[in-house]
Amino acid sequence: MRALDKLLASIQEPLFRHVRVIIGDEHESEDVLQEILMTVSRRLGGLRNPQWFRAWAYRIATRDAIRYSKRSRRGPQILDSSELDNLPSNEVDEVLDSETVAQLVAALSALPPASQLVIRMHYMEGMSQTEVAEALELSGGTVKSRLSYGLAALRAELPLTTMAQMKTENQN
Repeated sequence: MRALDKLLASIQEPLFRHVRVIIGDEHESEDVLQEILMTVSRRLGGLRNPQWFRAWAYRIATRDAIRYSKRSRRGPQILDSSELDNLPSNEVDEVLDSETVAQLVAALSALPPASQLVIRMHYMEGMSQTEVAEALELSGGTVKSRLSYGLAALRAELPLTTMAQMKTENQN
């Protein structure tokens, strides 16, 4: 039981952020997350390859959150304006000033939901392209194309100084 508790605790916060982005409401996301964690714990015995646990849990979370959003008739939200502000890591604040973060949020919000979700999972949740593909049940090529399209759209929307600042800070 301790091992299961530890495993679920390790994914609870990132899954909550993921579900919150899709659903768009914090309280509803908490309820949906509880159902997701119960589903993950019930189905854990069926996971064939433990190395894919995180992608598998994200797949369950993505499906359940989208299903819930469709039932609530609001549709998936994918990214709201507060998402970058609520990241648990202070890395964003250390790297980007508030104006740059606001520009980034606006540019991300303008992307199609499919690209938003892939970019968010890869860059904000730190998932590999393979994990994103597994979690969303997409081919690796589809993930790469959505990342490429999304990044190209961000480059087109963000001022060159913002992109240069982000690139410089990421290299440090």
